[in-house]
Amino acid sequence: MTTDPTPRLRADARRNRDRIIATARDVFTERGTEVPMEEIAREAGVGVGTLYRRFPDRDSLIREVAVEAFERLIADTHSIIEEEPDAWRALSKLLHRASDLRTIARLTLLSPRAREILAADPTTDAVHNRFMDTLDTLIKRAQDDGTLRTDVSTGDLGVIVGLLLQGVQVMPDEVREVLPGRYLTLLLDGLRPEAPSQLPGRAIRAEEVIFRHPEPEE
Repeated sequence: MTTDPTPRLRADARRNRDRIIATARDVFTERGTEVPMEEIAREAGVGVGTLYRRFPDRDSLIREVAVEAFERLIADTHSIIEEEPDAWRALSKLLHRASDLRTIARLTLLSPRAREILAADPTTDAVHNRFMDTLDTLIKRAQDDGTLRTDVSTGDLGVIVGLLLQGVQVMPDEVREVLPGRYLTLLLDGLRPEAPSQLPGRAIRAEEVIFRHPEPEE
């Protein structure tokens, strides 16, 4: 009696896809989005042909990595809000716990090519906007509670956290792991409303850091 191999093949294909995405996420976050596709395949333990069957080009892989990272961030944010009713503590937990923030920082702030790719894709644009809306709601709750200074916005927080998390990557390995927690704590202290220094300029609105679709040519 023979068994149908289709379910096994489907499971294998799913595992290969998951390995490729997980590897690409780590590679893009640590080394940027221009690492050769062949290197990503090798580190994922799959053949180059397998990678290209799942993702025919680099752009499609960048989009998939971004969508999964945003989806996890949205899920993490909702989970933290449910377990922590205090808006300030929920925001603090999110910044300290959400490892996907570094991936998003790399793709949306530090890689012009990746940002352009994601901005042109309606699916990525939509999930990015959903995350920013979720974060915006949490930030406004903390401001209404009087626990977060009112002269900062979602756009401000997104940019400075992203730059902070990616900035530690240039440090030696022996100190790199301890820096995010230290500097995020310093950042959070600076976001408290108690007698803050006056910030120059103006708050950056969420829509200013959300993707924009390219304007159609005349």
